Amino acid sequence: MGKGDKKTKRGKIAKGSFGARRPKKTKNATPEMKLVAEKEH
Repeated sequence: MGKGDKKTKRGKIAKGSFGARRPKKTKNATPEMKLVAEKEH
């Protein structure tokens, strides 16, 4: 269980995917998250 494990939150962050452990949509996005989202596009 680590960065290589795609079922864990850390693994999903490393792979860049979303799911039950790492939901994509949040109800109230923090300013930090908005900056990250803008960088990705």
